[in-house]
Amino acid sequence: MYQDFLYEMENGLWYHFEFESDSVSVHDLRRFREYEASTSRRINGPVVTYVICSAKAKLIRDSITEGINTYRVRLIRLKDHDAGSLFSRLSKGSGSPVKREDVIPMLLSPLMGGSTEQKDRILHGIQFLRSAEGSFDLDEIKKMEAILYAFAVKFLKDDDLETIKEAIAMTKLGQMIWDDAVEKGREEWTRIGQQQASERYSRLILLLNSEKKEDQIIKAASDPSYREKLYQKYGL
Repeated sequence: MYQDFLYEMENGLWYHFEFESDSVSVHDLRRFREYEASTSRRINGPVVTYVICSAKAKLIRDSITEGINTYRVRLIRLKDHDAGSLFSRLSKGSGSPVKREDVIPMLLSPLMGGSTEQKDRILHGIQFLRSAEGSFDLDEIKKMEAILYAFAVKFLKDDDLETIKEAIAMTKLGQMIWDDAVEKGREEWTRIGQQQASERYSRLILLLNSEKKEDQIIKAASDPSYREKLYQKYGL
């Protein structure tokens, strides 16, 4: 029951965003409907689900009818946008202050169409964020880097993923994860010993990876209190 993103809007609605790399299935729509119902009951307000699709399929299911009810989501197809053109436009604007409306499409470039490889888009995005560090506060930069890293974990494998990991290690996010890991290692050494701490953390990462919760892996690495909650949830 973890939603990808949920935002309260100025118009009084709540917008729920989900990312899908495959065509939207009936099972997906039932899951989204369950998210909406649970959230609407909790917040006592209306919720609209947007599904950001990266699938190549031209026709994507956006509704199901079961019984007397029809459930519908709104689709956003990023494959219709060219990532190469986006980065070309960003490079032409270098030297001028970076705006938020420039950064948001860049963060979603791994889901777009175009001839450039996903690995290269993520690398370009990381480089762009490093050049934009003066335009945003540190927490925002780390969150943006985390989005790109989450896409890398989701879509890349082997050497390509290792390349991204090396690039991330040089970023604000990479430094934060390293510093936190060092500090966490010291705490765990004192409390239960180095070997037990390492095994506990490794088991948590394996569990999250098996459930395809890449975003929670990143948050667990950077947020000690959240990591402790996950330890309790999974009985580690």
